[in-house]
Order: sequence, then C-alpha cells, then structure tokens
Amino acid sequence: MHIRRDDLSGPQVRALLEEHLQSMYELSPPESVHALDLEGLRRPDVTFWTLWDGDELAGCGALKELSPAHGEIKSMRTAQAHRNKGVARALLRHILEEARRRSYTRLSLETGSQPAFEPARRLYASFGFTFCGPFADYVEDPNCVFMTRVIDREQASL
Repeated sequence: MHIRRDDLSGPQVRALLEEHLQSMYELSPPESVHALDLEGLRRPDVTFWTLWDGDELAGCGALKELSPAHGEIKSMRTAQAHRNKGVARALLRHILEEARRRSYTRLSLETGSQPAFEPARRLYASFGFTFCGPFADYVEDPNCVFMTRVIDREQASL
C-alpha cells in the first residue's frame, strides 16, 4: 500500500468521493453533513491524499488548515473492498505525521453520532482523540460528534 497526494482528477477518486457523500446523506440529515465535495477538497487550505493497494484505490483522507496551529481531518473514507485491512489507520497515521510536520498543536474532526459511525469514533479514540465541543464554524448538533487531539511534536508516531 502507498499513500500519495492526489489532485482529485481520477475517475476512481471521484467515484469514491461520490460514494462517501451519498453515504453521509443517507446517514445524516442534510444540515448535519459536513463532508466536502470535489471543489471543497480542491481549496488551497486542504491537502488530499489517496491510499492505493497496487492499482486499486483503497481509501482517502484530507487535512484542512484551520489556522497555522490547528488542522481538521476531512473526507476519511475506505473503499468497501478494502475495509478492515488497516487503510483508515494508515491514512490517519499519515495525516497525524503531516500535522506534526506542519507544527500544528491541535488536530480536530467532526464525525456522525449515529451507530454507523461507531467504528470511526473508536479508531480516532485509539489514536488519542477525545470528545470536545464544536470548533471552527461548527455548532452543537445532535447528529455530530466532535473530537480533538493535542499534537506533541516530540511524541513518536502511532
């Protein structure tokens, strides 16, 4: 498996992101969906990566800069055929390393509160993320869960 920065132009990437958005709208009411579309992921404050297993797209993830010290994880998605193979863990590790490289002191995320998001919440907790209140432009929402983690540049990667 290898991770690369992606320009979002490939058909496999677009298909995975369409699947991601469709799933988010099936699981949450529209006002509670904060997933970025292609244009949102192409903004200059967002870096997007894909993880490939040979020629197969296995997953994706992004890092949005909220401030010079604070980043947000966006668009974490594992392709159905690659679930439970460590794809999300590898992407999350990569994003944490990039946040550390950028000298961020905090990394945060928003995910769903529904049972379907429980595996994601467990993954983030296993990397030291804890529950917090809304950050950036988010507001309290019963369909959203907010998590954050302090980034220690000296700490070894997980």
